[in-house]
Amino acid sequence: MVENIAEMDFDIPDSVLDEIQQNIQDIIRTFDIPEENKLEVINQINYIYTRTKYLSITDELTGLSNRRCFDTTLEKEFLRAQRYKNKLTLVMFDIDFFKQVNDTYGHQCGDYILKQVANAALQTFRKTDTVFRFGGEEFVVILTETDINQSLIPLERFRKTIETLNASYQNHPVNITVSIGAYQFEDTLSSKEEFIQKADEALYQAKNSGRNKTVLLNNSL
Repeated sequence: MVENIAEMDFDIPDSVLDEIQQNIQDIIRTFDIPEENKLEVINQINYIYTRTKYLSITDELTGLSNRRCFDTTLEKEFLRAQRYKNKLTLVMFDIDFFKQVNDTYGHQCGDYILKQVANAALQTFRKTDTVFRFGGEEFVVILTETDINQSLIPLERFRKTIETLNASYQNHPVNITVSIGAYQFEDTLSSKEEFIQKADEALYQAKNSGRNKTVLLNNSL
């Protein structure tokens, strides 16, 4: 039995939530109160609803899209690539030796570094690409209309940006790097989960071959 409703994970389609919101507005309009009061209540409900939807797909710390949003977005892009043979590359990257940052400077410094990396990613990749916080110090990027070779330039640009970030926390320089793995969609993939696994394998190769590098699966740079 769940005692705290805030802890429940509601997986309700947006279309259903939108319908519920509209029904609430319709009910409020039937109330026997001044029209301006109705509008005020409706505006407040709309604000809360919009804010709640935003928070449900956003990582609170970094402001990036979260894992839930990633799962939904990748599903759509995966099916689109299957149907229309679009070019699609999935990227996974994480911060090298991030635990050492937390152990040396504290978790607040770790949070600061996560924000810096997230901001650098947003500044580096195209507006049509989406950067997600996958969990912990790991991130994913969906590169639409991009094959594996085309991904090399922005991925290396991002890696070098992090390498030369010159981050500083409470007057202490914090040098960080990232390892990056990428995999291009192909027809042999049976599911988006397999797609993620392949990109994760590329990341694993990057980390195991020295870190601070980009690996396009089977093509180390």
